[in-house]
Amino acid sequence: MSAQSLQDRAVGALMGAFIGDALALGPHWYYNLDALRADYGDWIDDYTTPRPGRYHAGMQAGQSSQAGVLLALTLDSLVAQGGYDEVDFCRRMDEDFFPLIDGTPMHGPGGYTSQSIREAWRRRVGEGLAWGLCGGNADTTEAAERTLAIAVRYALRPAELASAVTRNTVLTQTDGTVVAMTVAFGAVLGMLVEGYPLDEQLSGRLMARVKTGELPFHSVTRGALQAPHPDAEEAPVAGRFPSPDALLGPSDTARAARDPSIRIEPAWKVSLVYGLPCAVYHQFPAAYYLAARFPDDFESAVLHAVNGGGQNQARAILTGALAGAQSGLSGIPWRFIDGLENGTGLLEQARRLAVQVVAGA
Repeated sequence: MSAQSLQDRAVGALMGAFIGDALALGPHWYYNLDALRADYGDWIDDYTTPRPGRYHAGMQAGQSSQAGVLLALTLDSLVAQGGYDEVDFCRRMDEDFFPLIDGTPMHGPGGYTSQSIREAWRRRVGEGLAWGLCGGNADTTEAAERTLAIAVRYALRPAELASAVTRNTVLTQTDGTVVAMTVAFGAVLGMLVEGYPLDEQLSGRLMARVKTGELPFHSVTRGALQAPHPDAEEAPVAGRFPSPDALLGPSDTARAARDPSIRIEPAWKVSLVYGLPCAVYHQFPAAYYLAARFPDDFESAVLHAVNGGGQNQARAILTGALAGAQSGLSGIPWRFIDGLENGTGLLEQARRLAVQVVAGA
């Protein structure tokens, strides 16, 4: 694994997420797919301007939603501090972000404030609670959308990845399933940045890290989920999370994506198979599917995520990160960076973080 290819994948993951976010800004949250096609045509292939009366009305093509804003805030903190510094992250939220929102949905940078961020704002600003007491039970992917930068930073250090992603997630979302699936997504992304493929073997590699204690998931099985020997010397792993299922799903999804007898055509209809809504159990499987189906084609992966409708912004951010980690920056069409607001600045920050990934290995 060369330092250059590692940096290429790290930058690709970050820029892929920013691109996915901005591509879905215009057609975000169309649950009526006929209305989506009527407004944007049969195939969306570039940045678009939100229509009047929609969630991000008044914004322009290529701009970031609030998810992109929070991802950039997390990235800036990581670069400035050389890693995850919770005090610095919380200070930036207090000083640079929370003053821009008011706890209502249709206000603030990016045009819309999601549930978990509204709840954290109400507890932190409205009630004056300390960080650590502001998390809510939203079952969505907001934490995964910003902690993907943390996962990239610690891609070569899985135990630190899991710890930092967990600690950042619970600042705003405390549901155990959400935290487990968010940490699992970060662990998958980290392995793609390392250079492993999103395939049938990936979950086995993740489970090996559970056995060594690097990933905080519970496990009592051995090998390919075989029953443990009664006299086995290896003790069961009792991790923070009650089961390893969030680590096992990605390989099952990848197997389906590559099985010629299982076809979702066109691929954007994965949104109908796994569901259009916002919750983690709809979003993560769809992102894994698209990234596994198009491992060498960033554009196809992210555009099918966008064209699937519903909560396509989360789907596109997550897919963009996974697909960008596989293709690297070198596999991302340059027009997507050219059309992204502050694309050059985001790229510079992503490259700075990538240097830290290699230096901190």
